[in-house]
Amino acid sequence: MPALTIEGKAIGARRPLFADWSIPFPPDWSDAGGVTLRDLIDRVVRAEVQAFRQRQEDRRIFRALTARQIEAGAARGKIESGGSEVPVQPVDEDEAVAVACQAFEDGIFLVVIDGEDLRELDREIHVQPDSRVTFVRLTLLAGG
Repeated sequence: MPALTIEGKAIGARRPLFADWSIPFPPDWSDAGGVTLRDLIDRVVRAEVQAFRQRQEDRRIFRALTARQIEAGAARGKIESGGSEVPVQPVDEDEAVAVACQAFEDGIFLVVIDGEDLRELDREIHVQPDSRVTFVRLTLLAGG
């Protein structure tokens, strides 16, 4: 299944912000014109909110661990078997999308698709089923 690869980088950092992940390529984007950067950010944010909700739910389910999982957890310094009574953090998808779009407009991050730097939220963009979308967190400078 075709998917958009999502990656995160920070200016001046060697390591990525997060491990690459992907979202299914929206079938309605195949032949459609008029897809904007705002549409892309909307899809990515909503996919991440859903993944966050799933991770919260997974933490509440107790599961048996293999010896390998126990060793890996011990190496990280924390072994998690689920069953946590961590309170669920509600997330409003619409608000999350609005915050992400505002952050883009405020210059907190920029978006690069297949090597092309995009600067306008409502500009039509061209994404392919195998496109690589990079979110680059910019570093704000302090001082005069």
